[in-house]
Amino acid sequence: MRVLILSWEYPPIVEGGLARHVHKLATNLAQQGHEVHVLTRGDAVVSADAVRSRVVVHRVPEPARPRDLDTFIAWIADMNDDMVARGLTLCAEQEFDLVHGHDWLVGSAADRLARHAGVPMVATIHATEYGRHQGWVDKHPQSHIHGIETWMARRADRVIACSHYMRGHIADIYRIDESRVTVIPNGIDAADLRPSGDLAAVRAQYAAPDEQLVLLVGRLVYEKGFQFALDAMGGPDGVIERVGRVRFLVAGSGTHEQELHRQAAELGLDAHGTFLGWIGDDVLHTLYRISDLCVVPSIYEPFGLVALEAMASGCPCIVADSGGLREVVPDEAVGMRFPSRDPRALADLMERLLTDRELREGVVARAAEHVLRFDWAEIARETADVYAELAGPTRPAALPRASRAAG
Repeated sequence: MRVLILSWEYPPIVEGGLARHVHKLATNLAQQGHEVHVLTRGDAVVSADAVRSRVVVHRVPEPARPRDLDTFIAWIADMNDDMVARGLTLCAEQEFDLVHGHDWLVGSAADRLARHAGVPMVATIHATEYGRHQGWVDKHPQSHIHGIETWMARRADRVIACSHYMRGHIADIYRIDESRVTVIPNGIDAADLRPSGDLAAVRAQYAAPDEQLVLLVGRLVYEKGFQFALDAMGGPDGVIERVGRVRFLVAGSGTHEQELHRQAAELGLDAHGTFLGWIGDDVLHTLYRISDLCVVPSIYEPFGLVALEAMASGCPCIVADSGGLREVVPDEAVGMRFPSRDPRALADLMERLLTDRELREGVVARAAEHVLRFDWAEIARETADVYAELAGPTRPAALPRASRAAG
């Protein structure tokens, strides 16, 4: 099978989880004998990783990503045009069996290249604008993005969703039949979760030896629900008052950041925690290892990769009973779930895990087994099955020459 995968980000350009997902998927598909080409943005340089993974990465140069959303939308349109121009050249050089686009950001280019090549188009929808904004997509630019997502979901020959929750969500809001949506979860590779530095020394920067450390990590936006975690931590009936000697870390940045700072100050939490801002993967992997508890309080969560990474790192998790988190943490054997938007219920569970060492150790041990189900090799096989169903019999793979790899 020769497949062309489109993504607006791919390592070393990492804007979020999508880059890591596409990289792992492409690499595992290539390892299983498929010829994988990735069309993305960035400087066209050869990387050792591209040669080693046998993935052929084609990059289109783009100016720096703008922060203003209206300007960003225009920038995305230009990026898609550039991807089409490069993709047409690729299609002239070789025949692809299928085009696979990831999210609305590359929807136009994926469609145009699939039509030009006369091959099926697969779309993976990682999250929706409707979900990110709790249904408020009637005004620009949210309405524009929602419109592209709706068109992409209806246009694709098959849609891939990361959870059963997302399958139903996509079918409902885009009004397509669930039979056109295949559920293939995100994956985890524990070998990638490598901490850096001296763990004890790093922990000492944030907590005393007799203090427990609670971790909140992700984009600081309203739908991630960190406001409910802060409510659970502070106040007269909060975790810090109940348990004592508890500190918290907030790792990430986003549009809700200043509001969370203000809330923490009002709750008297400034002396009990640290806002770290944006952090790299090496620091994040270290934080998982030094924390006593990770809380994922999302209102909207298509999957819940943070919870999966924390569990794989030996950090117990409490998650909101929302979206894909129900599938990542299916029962109390591997983690705890609380009713979304309920800080009192969250505080109760935090107190329970922080004060019961035997319970916490049991959850950690069982979670370590649970995460093995989210294996990237199996995810690649399931994705290849979708490809084969749409594209028919596969041609013998011709692995790309290392000299052609660029990325």
